[in-house]
Amino acid sequence: MSLASWFRWNEPPNRISQRSPTEMVVETLMMELNWQTKQAEKQQRERENEYRKIKTGVDYGWLVSYPKQSYDISPGERLQLEDMCTKIHPSYCGPVILRFRQLIAEYEPEVQEVSRLFRSVLQEAVDKIKEEEDAKKLARQWNTKNKTSLSLTTFKSRSRISPFISDIKTISEDVEKGTQPTRRVWSMPEFKNAK
Repeated sequence: MSLASWFRWNEPPNRISQRSPTEMVVETLMMELNWQTKQAEKQQRERENEYRKIKTGVDYGWLVSYPKQSYDISPGERLQLEDMCTKIHPSYCGPVILRFRQLIAEYEPEVQEVSRLFRSVLQEAVDKIKEEEDAKKLARQWNTKNKTSLSLTTFKSRSRISPFISDIKTISEDVEKGTQPTRRVWSMPEFKNAK
């Protein structure tokens, strides 16, 4: 028996399990949410310590022990957020994370507000995706309508229409017959109805 069989060095490495892009997006976005929640919790603790220092004038930070249990999102809210993450296209995953980080840096929210901020970023991305899909759908419809209308345009262009010669009587002609024709300004050409 060889040592190589014990350590299994000669075996090919196991491939990473094949996951769908949607699962990868959900996992990535939820990891970002968890990380930002922990960072917000850490910043909140630091702010509380600074406040205590200012209030009492003494630093008892070395004496304070923080609980091991940190803030956690409720299971129902987590499921709702994961469901919203499934609607995010993989190409939007990066921009969503960047937008979320930008808002976190801008507002410096409390721990409880991080999930609401994350939800608003996801909703904004879902709305943008929907708008783009609607625009693509309209563009496709316009292109198909354009193709059919081109054949009608070529048919209509064969018949010539003269705007000044018409056998159709209009109301404006009857009204104009009773009035004197007004002289136009000399820079404007004068059109006369040829009958």
